[in-house]
Amino acid sequence: MHIRDILAAHRPSFSFEFFPPKTPGGAETLFQTIRELETLRPAFVSVTYGAGGTTRELTHDLVVRIKRETSLDPVPHLTCVCHNEADIAAIIERYAKAGVSNILALGGDPPKDLANYHKSKDAFQHAADLVSFIRQFNNRSTHSDKRGFGIGVAGFPEGHPTTPNRLTEMDHLKAKVDAGADYICTQLFFDNHDFEDFRARCQLAGIQVPVIAGIMPIISASGMRRMADLAGGARFPAKLLKLIASCGDDESAVQRAGIEYATEQCAGLLNGKVDGIHFYTLNKSMATQEIYTGLGLRS
Repeated sequence: MHIRDILAAHRPSFSFEFFPPKTPGGAETLFQTIRELETLRPAFVSVTYGAGGTTRELTHDLVVRIKRETSLDPVPHLTCVCHNEADIAAIIERYAKAGVSNILALGGDPPKDLANYHKSKDAFQHAADLVSFIRQFNNRSTHSDKRGFGIGVAGFPEGHPTTPNRLTEMDHLKAKVDAGADYICTQLFFDNHDFEDFRARCQLAGIQVPVIAGIMPIISASGMRRMADLAGGARFPAKLLKLIASCGDDESAVQRAGIEYATEQCAGLLNGKVDGIHFYTLNKSMATQEIYTGLGLRS
């Protein structure tokens, strides 16, 4: 189903993100998680794409399996890094043939293991260029939906890690939307004020597509430290730090506190009429299920 129809039917929407495991055993464990979360009836699920296309086939295989074996609408991530136009055309053509209806178009992280990589060699310098290319593909494709692929892009409530100028950052986001993006899904954040300010700035910039909030519950102190690195320096409010510190070395207490904090975040977002909430699951179901229960969302 096209993302416009999905988001129109689910207000607010709830969705989940997974990453493709690298082993058959990991793939089966993940699929059990997907089956558990399928019962929550998310609006869609997304599947990440490794830096430089390192999980290209794994991402494709997982997306197609979700499409084939579940009732879920999968949204594969696709990045600009290390790809030429022929690469991207081949990837989206395969998805079209598999009946996949939506793509999340991203700039992407540079691969850490390619010492000679230089962005100037990529066919698409910015995510907006990738969005435009997919739109052009839509105009000439035989996709089952005459509108072609629905397209999502990323937003950064705490600021883009490589664009310190917040005015320029919003210009870039507006360019992605003007190129044809149907919705924005944000990077994780831990202070709802950051999201509310980001959404207000989107409105001031004339951005009128749905803005979905990205939430990742903290389930361990070590995970929080890794999260700070992966998110390009996530901002942890003093309230959250104090809550986690109060748990000491009790990891089960940290997990409960992190889920409680995320549930409170989600409740605040829902009260603020958020368009949707996207859970970064880290391929586990427990935290998301607990948040659903805390919000009274279980059917």
